[in-house]
Amino acid sequence: MVALTAFAITLSGASAAHAAPSAELKKKIKAAEEKLEDVAESYNKMRLELKETKAESKQLESSLKPTEIALAAATAKVETIATTTYMQGRPGGMTVLVAGDQGSLLERLTFLEQISRTNQQNIDTYTETTQTFAERKAALKTTQAKQTAQVKELAKRKDKIEGDLDDLYDMREAAYGSATEDSGSYTGKIPSIAGSAGTAVTYAFNAIGKPYGYGDDGPSSYDCSGLTSAAWAAAGKSLPHNAAAQYSATARISKADLKPGDLIFYRSNGHVALYVGDGKIIDAPSAGRDVLYRGMNIMTPNGYGRVK
Repeated sequence: MVALTAFAITLSGASAAHAAPSAELKKKIKAAEEKLEDVAESYNKMRLELKETKAESKQLESSLKPTEIALAAATAKVETIATTTYMQGRPGGMTVLVAGDQGSLLERLTFLEQISRTNQQNIDTYTETTQTFAERKAALKTTQAKQTAQVKELAKRKDKIEGDLDDLYDMREAAYGSATEDSGSYTGKIPSIAGSAGTAVTYAFNAIGKPYGYGDDGPSSYDCSGLTSAAWAAAGKSLPHNAAAQYSATARISKADLKPGDLIFYRSNGHVALYVGDGKIIDAPSAGRDVLYRGMNIMTPNGYGRVK
């Protein structure tokens, strides 16, 4: 897992003489944060795809060996048929008719038919097994090539994220000096909520004040989907580490149906937060900012999800 946790220096530690950032600079910082989060979530999506590709490759590799053994057995049978036919010649109808007495003719014809049927079955098995082996070998080669391409793409996205981080930190420094937002850990009372949702909410409260880290799902740092997946993992539920994938993995509910533990999605599923009740959420906002406890109306929600 790639982890790049943000440095955390409180705003109160900034130079008192530093001028307040302009509205335009604040707007640029917000746009940079959103752009960075989009790339980070695309990075998370690619990691999920790579994980699936690796599992597919492993499955293909494990199926290749028994198919290879079956092919060897089928090949041996076909080679035996070919050798026998070459040495003895294929028995024809006339040979059967003139051999022996008439009383055993039907028996001999039946036996001949059985030999022919068995040989054809062995040939069909050989053909099917050869095709299956070739298809699986080709599928494995394609999957391995896909995996190689995904690894390269991940490296490119990682470089882009780190380049975007440098730009964001430069803008933040211009706005706040060397300071970044640091909420500090939560010291209030954690609401008592029954069931698995309560476990997820408690986990999220304990994560408040921990820094953002792209691709991270704790316990020291988180990105947005990393926090929600880690919170629900603590409750025994598995969520993919990607906001859009979490949207697909959860049941749709309305705002009126929101309960603590539900997920709220923003910016076309580019950001996700955990709802903790009383109109509040806990989320990992962006690089340079810690996990926050704040009002849910940080932006217009895109939808709401309940973990199944």
